[in-house]
Amino acid sequence: MATEKPFDALIIGSGVGGLSIGIILSRLHHRVAVIEKNPLPGGLMRSYTRDGVDCPVGVHYFGAFGEGQPLRRMFDFMGVTEAVAAERMGRGGPIDRYLFDDCTFDLPEGIDAFAEALETAFPDDFRPITAILGNLRAIADLQNSLSFLSSATIPFLDMDLFTTLAVYLTKMNCSARLRSVLCVASRWMGLSEHDCPVIYHHLALTSYLLSAWRLRGRGSDLAEAFISRFAGLGGSLICNDPAAEILAEGKEVTGVRLASGRVLKASRIVAAVHPKAVLAMLPEEAVKPRQARRIRSLVETEGLFAANVAVDARTHPALPHNIYRLHTDRKGWISDGVFYQLRAGREGQSHLMMITQSPFSEWLRWEDTTTGRRGEDYQKEKIRRTEGLLGKAEEIFGSLADGKIIDAYTPLTLRDWVNSPDGSPYGIMRSVRQLPVAAALHRAPLGGLFFAGQNALAPGILGTVLGSFQAVRQIMGHESFDRKVFAELFAGKGKSGK
Repeated sequence: MATEKPFDALIIGSGVGGLSIGIILSRLHHRVAVIEKNPLPGGLMRSYTRDGVDCPVGVHYFGAFGEGQPLRRMFDFMGVTEAVAAERMGRGGPIDRYLFDDCTFDLPEGIDAFAEALETAFPDDFRPITAILGNLRAIADLQNSLSFLSSATIPFLDMDLFTTLAVYLTKMNCSARLRSVLCVASRWMGLSEHDCPVIYHHLALTSYLLSAWRLRGRGSDLAEAFISRFAGLGGSLICNDPAAEILAEGKEVTGVRLASGRVLKASRIVAAVHPKAVLAMLPEEAVKPRQARRIRSLVETEGLFAANVAVDARTHPALPHNIYRLHTDRKGWISDGVFYQLRAGREGQSHLMMITQSPFSEWLRWEDTTTGRRGEDYQKEKIRRTEGLLGKAEEIFGSLADGKIIDAYTPLTLRDWVNSPDGSPYGIMRSVRQLPVAAALHRAPLGGLFFAGQNALAPGILGTVLGSFQAVRQIMGHESFDRKVFAELFAGKGKSGK
C-alpha cells in the first residue's frame, strides 16, 4: 500500500483563520491541507439560505478595509481583495446609531470626526475625551504600521490600556453617558466593560473608525473567495472528515488521524479551532495536567440569539447604518441591548436582522440534541423570542405587523457548526483575568503545533486574520517572516485617512 506524501502543514478548521493560514503558506510554496469537519468549508464566514433569504452568521460588518489599511493590506497579500464584494459604510452618515433611553449618538467614520462628535455631545467631558482620543490615535498608528507582526520593538503603551474598560473610564472621570457610548465597542467582542481589556476595546474601535464595511450579495461569497484562492494556489481541502487525533512521536507532532481512519502526515499542525477541541485530539501524555486544567477552565464569551425577518421594503427601506438599542444603569454601564441591520432583501422586501445576548444556559433543555432535530418545542421557543424582539423593534421602526419570520439561530446552532463548546461566536473570553491563560496558548504542548483562529489573538475578521499572520510568523521564524511577508505588508501601507 502506497504511503501518502507528507504535507508541509496541516490546518484544522476552515474558517477565516484556517483558510488565511492555508493561503499564506501555499503562496510561500508550502504543501498544505485544510481539514474541515463540516460538508462545507468557511466556518462563520458562511451564511445560509432560508425561504430565499440569505442569513449571515458571523460576518455582519468589519473594519480597516480601506485602501492602505491593515485588513486590506493583509487581504492584498493573500490575493483575495478583488473577490471580496463589500460596500463602505459611514459615507455621508453614521456607521452605527446608538439609541439610549435618553439620547442618541451617531458613530461616524474617522477618528477626527469621532472626537468632534464626542466633544459636541459631551462638552463637560473635554479632558477625558482628549486623553482617550490620544490613546486611540496611538493604537490606530500601531494598527496601521502592523508593527506587532514584525520583529521591531513595539512602542511603549500606556499601562492603563491593560486594565478593564470600566476601571479605565472611571479613572478618567467620564460622565455616565460618555461611558455608555464608549462601552459599546466592547460588546462587539462579546465582552462587558467590566471584563474587556482597554487595548482590545481600542483596537476594535479604531479599526471601525478607520473604515467600516459590510458585504454585498451572499455572505457565503466571502467564504468562496478564500476557498477559491486556496485551491488556486494548490492547497488541498478535506471536508466532512473531522480531525480525530493529533499524532505525535516524543514531543513532536507527526500528523493527524481523521475520523475516517485516514492518516495525514506533517511536521507542522495549525489548530484554527477552539482550544478545548484541540485538547481532546492530543495524546493524553502530551499535555501536563496543569496545562490541561487551564484549557478546560477557559471561560467563553456569551452566546447570541439572532433572528431574520423579511419586511416590506416600501415602508421599511434598507438602512446604510446599523442600529444598537441599548439599556444602561445609572452609572452608564450597559445592561443589555439589541443589534439591528436592515438590508436590501429580495424584490419588494428588506431583510431585518436582530441579534441579542443569549447565554448557553438558556438552551440547556436541548443541549443533547443536534441541529435540525430539536423538536417542535425548540422551534416554538425561537418564534416566541423572535416575536418578542419584533415587539421591541417596533419602537424603532414602526409597525412590523407584515414581517415574516424567516429563521433564527441560537448558541446551539453555533456549537454544532463550529464546535464552540458553549456556542459562543467570539470564542474564549479575553478578559483581563483570563489574558495570562489565553497568552499561554501560544506555548503549545508539542513541537510543531500552533494555535490560530479567533481564539489565538482576537475575534472579528481583523483580529482573526492578524492571528493567522502571527501563526505563520511562528512557523517561519521572525527573520524569514520579516523578509518574505512583512516587507510586502509594510510596502502596502498607504494613506488611510484620519
